[in-house]
Parts: sequence; C-alpha cells; structure tokens
Amino acid sequence: MRTTTAPETVAELIARQWGEHRPGLMYEDDAERHVLTRHRTAQEAAARAALLVDLMPPGAEPHLGVLLDNTPEFPFWLGAAALAGAAVAGINPTRRGPELARDILHTDCRILVTERAHLPLLRGLDLPGVRILVTGTEEYEALLAPYAAAKPGEAALRTPGPDSRLLLYFTSGSTGAPKAAICSQGRLAAAGAALARQFTVTPDDVHYICMPLFHGNAIIADWLPALVGGAPVALRRRFSASAFLDDVRAYGATYFTYVGRAIQYLLATEPRPDDRSHPLRLGFGTEAGAVDAARFAERFGVRLVEGYGATEGGASVQRTPDTPPGALGRAGAGDDLAVIDPATGAECPPAVLDPDGRLLNGSAAIGELVNRGRSLFEGYWRNPGAEADRTRDGWYWTGDLFFRDEAGYLYFAGRTDDRLRVDSENLAAAVIENILARWEDAAAVAVYAVPDEVAGDQVMAALALREGAAFDPAAFAAFLSLQPDLGTKMAPRYVRVVTAMPTTATNKIHRVSLRREGFHCDDPVWHRTPAGCYRPLDEAALAALLATYEAQGRSGLLRRPGTPPARNDRPGAGDAGDAGDAEAASGT
Repeated sequence: MRTTTAPETVAELIARQWGEHRPGLMYEDDAERHVLTRHRTAQEAAARAALLVDLMPPGAEPHLGVLLDNTPEFPFWLGAAALAGAAVAGINPTRRGPELARDILHTDCRILVTERAHLPLLRGLDLPGVRILVTGTEEYEALLAPYAAAKPGEAALRTPGPDSRLLLYFTSGSTGAPKAAICSQGRLAAAGAALARQFTVTPDDVHYICMPLFHGNAIIADWLPALVGGAPVALRRRFSASAFLDDVRAYGATYFTYVGRAIQYLLATEPRPDDRSHPLRLGFGTEAGAVDAARFAERFGVRLVEGYGATEGGASVQRTPDTPPGALGRAGAGDDLAVIDPATGAECPPAVLDPDGRLLNGSAAIGELVNRGRSLFEGYWRNPGAEADRTRDGWYWTGDLFFRDEAGYLYFAGRTDDRLRVDSENLAAAVIENILARWEDAAAVAVYAVPDEVAGDQVMAALALREGAAFDPAAFAAFLSLQPDLGTKMAPRYVRVVTAMPTTATNKIHRVSLRREGFHCDDPVWHRTPAGCYRPLDEAALAALLATYEAQGRSGLLRRPGTPPARNDRPGAGDAGDAGDAEAASGT
C-alpha cells in the first residue's frame, strides 16, 4: 500500500515501488509498446545499484555519467544511483569532441552508461579511467545477470541520505566551461513532493516524458512528481511533434513538461479534427511564450503553466491564479527576492507598464534577480570560484535579469553574462568563438545572443575578415559542417561582417554595443536558412523577420534604429527562467 509520508530521499521513493504491481514505466521499442510495473522498475534499479557497487573503483567518487536517449535504462540508472548513494551526471549528446570529454572527466565519472547510437560521439576521445557500459548488448546483459535478485537497500556505496549527491547538472557560464550544479536527494525529493501537491498527481495520472532526461526539466518536473504521486511515466526516446498526440492517446498521458520551442513545433503540425480528443490536462514548462500558450490552449484545450526555479535551489518564483499575463508569479515561500542593480547594489524601482503590458522604464526597472533570504544552493562540483560568485555578499545572485511590477509580480528579462539559450540549450559564447576562430578568413570573432522570434536566443556572430578576404557564405557553411566539436545548436543564425571589431579602451571587444545593435546595423548581415545556407538579410527578409517578432509579442526585445539603448547589456531572452543555471519549470 502506498504511503503518504513525505519522502526524505529519492532512494525512499524508489524503494516504495517494491511490491506494487500497478503500471510504473511505459515505452516503445521496435514499434512495440511495453508496460513495466512499479515493482519491476524498482527491481531493475536495485540490480544496477548492486552492479554499480561492484564496478566502482575503490576510493573513486561515486559518480557515473549517463549518455542515453530517453530509454528505460535512464530511469533505471537514476534509481540505481539513488539506492547506491551515488550521483548521475547527465551527459548532453549535443556536445562534441573535447567539450564532451571534458564534461565526463570534470565530474569524475568512472563509469559511463551509453548506447550504440551514441558510440560515434565517443570515438577518438581520451577518457582515462572511464569504463563504458553499452546498453542493449550481450556483454551488458551478462554483467547484469548475476544481480537479478537484488532488492532495494541491499547494496550501496554510501548510505543514501537527504544530503547525498544524486544529480550533477551542467549549466553554462560566460567562461565557456559548463558548471556542474549539485542536487541532493533530499532537495530533489522535496521538489518532487511539492510539484505532486501543486498539480495533484495521483496513480490515475500518466506523466509523458518527451524532453531529454539529461536535462533537469524532465527529471525534476516530470519523473520525480510521478514517483511521489504513484503515477506511471511514459518515455519518448526523443521529442517528436508529429507523434505527440498519438503517444498521448496510446499511453493515456495526462501531464507533460516542455522546454524551449517544443510548443511551437506542436503548433506547427497540421491541425486535425480530433486535436482536443485526448486525456491531457496540463503542460508544465518554460519558454512557450504567452502567444503560443494561448494558441495551444485554444487548439488542444490544454492549459500550459510556466515556472521559474533554479536547479541550484537558489530561488523560485511561484505562479498564482491571479498572475498577470507575461509575469511568472511572485517569490516562493521562504524566498526574499529582489531585483537589484548590480552596479549599485540598490533595489530597482517597480516597472511601469503600458495598458498592453509593455515595459516603459526598462533602463531603470531591469536588474538581476537576487535572493536575500534562505538559499538551498548546494554548490558546483569542483568550482569554488563560481560558487563564490553566486553567493556574494551573503545573497544568492541568479544571473538572470528581471523586473517587478507594483504588485510584486516578477517578469523575466534576460541573462546577465555571455550565455546564450538556444532551443532550451545553454551555450557559452567563448566555446563557439574558439571554433569560428579556426576559419582561415577570420581575423576576429565575437559571438553573442540576439532574441529568438519565439523564445530564448539565437546565435549571432560578428566577423572581422583578414585583409583582402571577402565573406563567402558557401565556404563558411562548408567550414562549419567540418568542425567536429560544433554542437548541433551552435551554428550562427546571423553573421555580421564588420570592417573592424568594436573595442573598449582596454582593447577588448565591445560586446555591449554588438548586443544592443543585434541585426539592426549598417554592416552586411547574413542569416542561416533551415537548409544550412547563408543568405543576405536584405530589407525584405528583415521586414518579414520583424513581422514574426511582432506576431509573437517579442518585438519589444529588439532595439530599433534611433532608440536609446537599454541599461542591461543584452536585448532580452526567454519568457521564463533559464533552464540551466536557473532551471525553469523545475519548481525547485
């Protein structure tokens, strides 16, 4: 019988499934749908926990990397890590080459669990001391076979407790090296319980997980509340807009989470007469945008709830029924959130909004969101400098720009450094710059964010060419295609060709001016088509682009020629919290 006692650890949530023979995990394999009981999922986790105990080298940090799509093995290993007192580092398969190797080695992973589909990513990487387990192979099944009778609690590297590390989630910063945020079992269990209460999760629900499990959204906002509420989860290997409703109906899904452009992709599918014929009752996530959220509700009859909460535990914003359009809500319980001018340390004045909700005093009202109260921040793995920067002066600095209206409702306005958020992925400008600098015709490179038409950012690059060189769009696109470490979302959407890179008095690239101008400039600008080709952003293309921004209600993020620049150093970003350093939609 399921207990209603608040869980103290994720290990406890896994163990609670033992002996429960209701559905726990659903997935598709080779076009066939499978259903595993909650007992079976706990059994599989226990077997892997026992294997993990035997495979982990003595004295090693109890960390394992998981480089998998959304297959059953991912939640099995999450459960195994919880039972064994170990931690999982979610490895992002869009990373490439040395950057991918760095993620694995930085988190001291001595074991890496992957699958055949991702083996090409590891080819040629130097991963000393890392044992690679390839799921779905005979060797893997042979390794697991001796542990088939294991039970939860029988094998552990360290006794799991509320303070035990369970997740190491990578976030991106302006330095270019992702930080691994530490998430403990106690904090994650509490987050799952809070969301289960907020959304009244019961065993009659089905949580559809179509967002990647290496990202905090899927685990914190989807998998964990299902564990707490006793609801089964249904896995989709990778998000598919065309298969979304078919999956929802086949699994009986009632709840899903989203990040980035997923909602736009769903809205782009061909409308069907049965679009409202499904069991979904709620979507929870970030970056849908108010326009697309309204369109989604009108077409599919499903309410979308947007949230903001840091994976690091530093701050959260809670939505209430009276939250105005465009706002995320107010400070969560126990948080003392303020919008601070980083230059002065003073609190910014309230926002002045016109009747349509447009911000009129952004230069004064926008500042960094700071938690002056208690913080659940647990640090970054082996990165004391980043920890100190987050918690300076005894406050937790989110790294995100906000403004607050007279009633205290908070609105997201961007990020404070050189991070970019492209299609729900956090990228670092320096990493992309280092790749683009290899182009033989480039004399100088600067990479920065411009607002996406719908949500988040797009990559823009300014290129100063070598003397005598001219920008060759075909050659540039060919160069990009040959870079092994250029991630799938790093290619610049816009390229600005400058005669000379703007610099500060200390001869550093003047990124502020580049960000403020975006693609409104006198220099030639090229834009990347879906086919990967670069075309001039001429007057007709620019007009069409601006019309798209206007239709999505995001034109206010763009600086028009002749208008004064905003005080903040970049022209805006998503419609909700950052899902890397600030894990939007996690509720934690």
